[in-house]
Amino acid sequence: MFTFTPLQGALSESAASQSLLELDGGVKVLVDVGWDEKFDVERLRELEKQIPTLSLILLTHATVNHLGAYAHCCKNFPLFTRIPVYATRPVIDLGRTLTQDLYASTPVAATTISPTSLAEVSYSYAQTSSADHNLLLQPPTPEEIARYFSLIQPLKYSQPHQPLPSPFSPPLNGLTITAYNSGHTLGGTIWHIQHGLESIVYAVDWNQARENVFSGAAWLGGAHAGAGGAEVIEQLRKPTALVCSSRTPEAALSRARRDDQLLESVKLCIARGGTVLIPVDSSARVLELSYLLEHAWRTEVANDNDIFKSTRVYLAGRSIGSTMRNARSMLEWMDDSIVREFEAVAGAGGTRAGNSGAGGGKAGPFDFKYLRLLERKAQVERVLQQATDDAEPRGRVIVATDSSLEWGFSKEVLRVIAGDARNLVILTEKPHLNSGKPSIARMLWEWWKERKDGVAVEQTSGGDTFEQVYGGGRELEVAEATRQPLEGNELGVYQQWLATQRQLQATLQSGGTAALEASADVVDDASETTTETEESETEQQGKALNVSTTIGQASRKKVVLTDEDLGITILFKKKGVYDFDVRGKKGRERMFPTVLRRKRNDEFGELIRPEEYLRAEEREDADGQEDRQDGNKQEQGLGKKRKFDDVGAAKGASSNKRPQPKRAVSDEPEAASSTDGHAGDELDELEDEEEAVVGPAKLVVRSQAITVNLRIAFVDFTGLHDKRSLHMLIPLIQPRKLILVAGAEDETLTLAADCKKLLSAQLTSDSSQSAIDVFTPAIGATVNASVDTNAWVVKLADPFVKRLMWQNVRGLGIVTVTGLLLPGGEVALQDTNTTATNNTTGPSNYNNDNNDNENASNKRQKLELTTTTTTTAAEQAGTITTTNATNDTTTTVARNVPTLDVLPPTLASAVRSAAQPLHVGDLRLADLRRAMLGAGHKAEFRGEGTLLVDGCVAVRKTSTGRVEVESVGLPLIGGLLPGAGGVDGRGGTSPGGGGMGTLYEVRRRIYEGLAVVAGA
Repeated sequence: MFTFTPLQGALSESAASQSLLELDGGVKVLVDVGWDEKFDVERLRELEKQIPTLSLILLTHATVNHLGAYAHCCKNFPLFTRIPVYATRPVIDLGRTLTQDLYASTPVAATTISPTSLAEVSYSYAQTSSADHNLLLQPPTPEEIARYFSLIQPLKYSQPHQPLPSPFSPPLNGLTITAYNSGHTLGGTIWHIQHGLESIVYAVDWNQARENVFSGAAWLGGAHAGAGGAEVIEQLRKPTALVCSSRTPEAALSRARRDDQLLESVKLCIARGGTVLIPVDSSARVLELSYLLEHAWRTEVANDNDIFKSTRVYLAGRSIGSTMRNARSMLEWMDDSIVREFEAVAGAGGTRAGNSGAGGGKAGPFDFKYLRLLERKAQVERVLQQATDDAEPRGRVIVATDSSLEWGFSKEVLRVIAGDARNLVILTEKPHLNSGKPSIARMLWEWWKERKDGVAVEQTSGGDTFEQVYGGGRELEVAEATRQPLEGNELGVYQQWLATQRQLQATLQSGGTAALEASADVVDDASETTTETEESETEQQGKALNVSTTIGQASRKKVVLTDEDLGITILFKKKGVYDFDVRGKKGRERMFPTVLRRKRNDEFGELIRPEEYLRAEEREDADGQEDRQDGNKQEQGLGKKRKFDDVGAAKGASSNKRPQPKRAVSDEPEAASSTDGHAGDELDELEDEEEAVVGPAKLVVRSQAITVNLRIAFVDFTGLHDKRSLHMLIPLIQPRKLILVAGAEDETLTLAADCKKLLSAQLTSDSSQSAIDVFTPAIGATVNASVDTNAWVVKLADPFVKRLMWQNVRGLGIVTVTGLLLPGGEVALQDTNTTATNNTTGPSNYNNDNNDNENASNKRQKLELTTTTTTTAAEQAGTITTTNATNDTTTTVARNVPTLDVLPPTLASAVRSAAQPLHVGDLRLADLRRAMLGAGHKAEFRGEGTLLVDGCVAVRKTSTGRVEVESVGLPLIGGLLPGAGGVDGRGGTSPGGGGMGTLYEVRRRIYEGLAVVAGA
């Protein structure tokens, strides 16, 4: 059974992505934890309810739309950090820098406490209405964000992996996940999920075309499985369900035409002395834009273009330095052209731009010679002030975060340059329309579409035309969100709310208050200790939400909690209670509420404090030395560690080195200058003067109206697949079920109609396939996309059961069935994924496990509601069906159950000729290599997809799944291996025959991994 539920991003203009996949046995997989620029907590309510039942989480892209809510969930949902999370290494590292940039740029990301949660605690402060409170939750610190992302387990492309389930998940029963390149972003992933009979391909926001930095999606094979084949690779072909995004660009341009339009727009603006603003995200598409601009400047400056020589290019973002350092270490995840460029520079002895200056030797792909990185607001303000103070206008190009213009430096730049008609803002993607007020980028895009105040039509050097729309002096409202410390009644309301939450956790789980004691609220040892106790919150998250108000009232009104609310803690919260019934309970309700203090550990084991093991004389010397010397200049005594914030006078350190203050977003030491190829200038000396508000705070939003006179241009740099790619690939993928998500309602329904036509045309040419269902679920709607939705119950005769010969393949029992179906009763229609046999002959799959009855009881079975009379086998057997309109159930009374019996001798010979033998299973060369090594043979991979055993037998697996076995030093075997059914064995002549035993051993191991289902 496989059901799919989109939690966000279906039939909606919002680009946030969250999807829930429920597999057989109660296994639930959450794909993406996306958010949008509104950061609305209400959109996470459904996700919060599902957390206690999730088995694992998969992340696809390092963007706000795909993992923006990850740190928020880790911070505020206690059980979330206990769920295993999987992603590629670029998604982990770039996602970390993106999240740090997000929380350092806008206080809105921290989210406010809901009014309903404050309603009960603010009644005593009648003079202040609870609806006026905008009390902020404590945002995760940079250290917490780094810890949260360190919990994600990295995977490589094309690496099958069997994940571990969460502590509260049922067994995964052989679930296998595999990541494939999706294009669009660095490390972007197409997930292939294999579970039993279900083969699910989850492909959201992918791009088939190659770009400057990113290779294409993995559908057709090649580098990163991302270029140039004629067929879809075997692993992604014919899935039982394909989950695909329907969001496509309106006008698809080739990479060369797209790049030309952007560069020509920039060139025209800087030629008239204007400033170009390009809003972009801070982790994904910024790599494509920065690479394009850097190499364009290198080319133009080499050609002595005076306009480009006098123009400065800036890349602004609070964590942009960390993003670029991560990008330089992940060149192998990029397109082959980037790897070749790096190898050419390294082979020629090129040096990094940071060591050679702007005029130095050859620089690598992301060693910037012309792009200047800005990570502080004071630096951005100085650059904009210079543009205003210059007597002669000079062009400037500023690439700033974020693309929505709702947060980040892009909004600061727009506020300053909006009034000058010489300036230009270039939108690189269609902004998404969320509920409520549209974003600033969406408003500018709407103005660009309207073309109300005139259009400047320009032409590129290649002959293409593009348009720049005039702002026309329109008014644009820009909101500025700031943090302000709490005072007076608001501080009392916040403290009362915090106490209520702590009491709630203490009631449901003893000793569970550490998670709420953030360093900004309570400064003590408990808040500094990082243990698993912070993450070991109660499983019953929904229960906590339901009784929070009741417990808040209990602290003031003496409301008596019920025994159900207290749970296991009734043993020490209520007098005279000495027993608790744990039968049928889950999670912490099954164990005695004992508080376990865990010891602090580091990567070397238990953390040991050396000062606790000093001898008496050593302790006296250390104490005396500490008293005599100053704290900042003293030599560190035995067993004393210098704190990270202290600036010590280390040996060999330069005396004139200015200590750098702590950055709120830096996850790496500032050893390397963020200026890259630029020598130090006045921008390096600038520091932000405003101090961050530490502690309880509220959100204050002020609006400012600005006049927009600049020009607006749009060049599509989203890097998403177009309709042509979809129309070409979906018939090649041949999914049995197609689920379209991540798109607006009109484009999703239009694409669904087109796909139905394409797949219907394919079915007419291939009559062996059944009809393909195309689903377009709305947010919160569940669709059943199982392999088989119909199953019939039959009874096996005793003589028939005795003849069954079971074969085991990866935990499944396989048997071929050839029998005679005797009509004697009803064939009940059920909604399960059990393969049914209602014909005379054919192979069927049965689970030969002792827990068949238990597993079957866990499956949801829905009897088909029927109000009309149809001709079925049940009717022929005289079945009586009644429908209960009140409970929406169907009750079927069967006189007899059909029986599958052995064939009579007169029919056995005729049926035997009709059934064909086949192999069931999938051979993995890695498993074969492991088996041969265990048997004492030498086995190693040679080339791509070739396993060499003992130097004489080569095993290959083609793209179609065919296994070829080739030997040397053997007499010619000829043809296929006996009974191989797809395993090809070829031999060559040679004087020696010592490899014959190896060939037979390899062939035997291959057959052991497959089930040979005979025809009779």
